Amino acid sequence: MSFSTLGLSEPIIKAVTDLAYTEPTDIQKQAIPVILSGKDLIGAAQTGTGKTASFVLPLLEKLNSERKLRGKRIRALILTPTRELAVQVEESINQYGKYLSLSSMAMYGGVDSALHKQRLIWGIDILVATPGRLLDMAHQRALHFDELEVLVLDEADRMLDMGFIDDINKIIERLPLQRQNLLFSATISNEVRALAKRSINAPVEI
Repeated sequence: MSFSTLGLSEPIIKAVTDLAYTEPTDIQKQAIPVILSGKDLIGAAQTGTGKTASFVLPLLEKLNSERKLRGKRIRALILTPTRELAVQVEESINQYGKYLSLSSMAMYGGVDSALHKQRLIWGIDILVATPGRLLDMAHQRALHFDELEVLVLDEADRMLDMGFIDDINKIIERLPLQRQNLLFSATISNEVRALAKRSINAPVEI
């Protein structure tokens, strides 16, 4: 099986070919068609299995439209537990989307928020964020969630282990009810299942 058989368009195929990706991994083969179909998803996947591409590639495909961004709005939100992972995921978005004209940003604490606010003024297609900084920006009305289409909870078990459950719940409360939800976790514990029950609608499990 090749990436072209998964329903991805030529600019994305070209970008993964540039990276010498030849065949999709198991999680990519299963997740990409489900995400493109618009269904919610719970994916159990270890680091190193190609998990990030399994949600970033279909996300780029879905968002690659002529839709005009409004200021302080985002179309997709990827929540991650750490600054390092936020930076990594955003780098992947840039690599896989280099032939597309979609915008992205990694947003995390420990740095001056002025730059983040400046970027948000024009709107961002895909925002990768840690929960604390995202809530801080929302409280300051630096961004609004009314045009959000997709929520991704990446490494959900780590976010719960790090004590982010209250922040995640507060974020979910602010999001539109009509959205696609994707949750990825190395382990599917009872806590992760409880989070999924609150935030995900009739998911496909992989």
